[in-house]
Amino acid sequence: MGGHLPTDPAPNAAGTSARRMFELYVTAGFSELELSAITHTLAQANDTLAEDWFSWRYVSDAPGLVKGASGMMVRAEPAIVNYGFSDVMIVVGGRQDDKPAWLARARAMQRQARLVVLLSDAATVYIKSTTQPAGGVTTHWRDIAALEESGYHPNLTTRFSENSDGIITAAGVGATAELVIGLIASQLQAPHVAELGNRLLLHTIRKSDAEQPKDIADNEGLFDIHVTQAIRLMEDTIAEPMPMAELTAQVGLSTRHLERVFRKVFNDSPARFYKKLRAKRARTMIEETLMPMVDIAVATGFGSVNTLSKAVKDEYGMTPSKMRARRKITLLAFDEEPKPDTNARG
Repeated sequence: MGGHLPTDPAPNAAGTSARRMFELYVTAGFSELELSAITHTLAQANDTLAEDWFSWRYVSDAPGLVKGASGMMVRAEPAIVNYGFSDVMIVVGGRQDDKPAWLARARAMQRQARLVVLLSDAATVYIKSTTQPAGGVTTHWRDIAALEESGYHPNLTTRFSENSDGIITAAGVGATAELVIGLIASQLQAPHVAELGNRLLLHTIRKSDAEQPKDIADNEGLFDIHVTQAIRLMEDTIAEPMPMAELTAQVGLSTRHLERVFRKVFNDSPARFYKKLRAKRARTMIEETLMPMVDIAVATGFGSVNTLSKAVKDEYGMTPSKMRARRKITLLAFDEEPKPDTNARG
């Protein structure tokens, strides 16, 4: 830690420094990566300031020991809907119910102008349950395609995070640390922010309005420029696959040269790689939406249900129907209808 750095956080809007308490809402199957990114970033911020300005506690609708997706355990306090609010609540991603208990607490905190942050899967659940958000909403890119196909979400973006009337939806996962830095940056001086980024080995701290690197081709440093261009063309034309001759012509390589480059990088042919991308997109739609199989087949360029089924089974060892059957889907609309008020006057 550089001893030359100033040790006092920047004043808040009221002109005084303010310590902040974060409550980290976890459910069974939570993302250990996101939870660790939050606590490690806050701990490093305190270390940079040489004082504990940021504290946190774990809360859950099922208090006690809560187990994460990979076996990590945390001891959580009970989260009571209208009681014991912290300054900020962050709902960690991971396995989520369709109607999570944290949603009521998030609404209650929103009414009190306390910040709520929903990461990845939690953001997805919130977007599904919110028909008309006041501002933009986002989630991890893997869920965005399914959301766009399964419903009307005009305010949905592919940015790292969005703020809609005090509720922040965010991509989470590997971008969680940068989001936390953004949440506390107003209370830090510029040298603190730079030092914190250095401690976390962040080459750059991406802003909330930056676009997520949602496709393979977005990792430009990994591949030859021609490979990157070919992958991008494939990802942009999943619904209407290009003939390989046309694709290679647009990339500016011969078919044989592109074959050789793909074999070297992916140990696969360009045509086979293209088909895998389409099968991957199809799997997302099968598992995350209720779209008819024929519509999924068209949206992923397979044309027919039989061709889709064969491609998915070849890639994942399971037919689309069995893949969808693994999900628990509520289709009985009457279960969602409100019960009549027996105390109402006639």
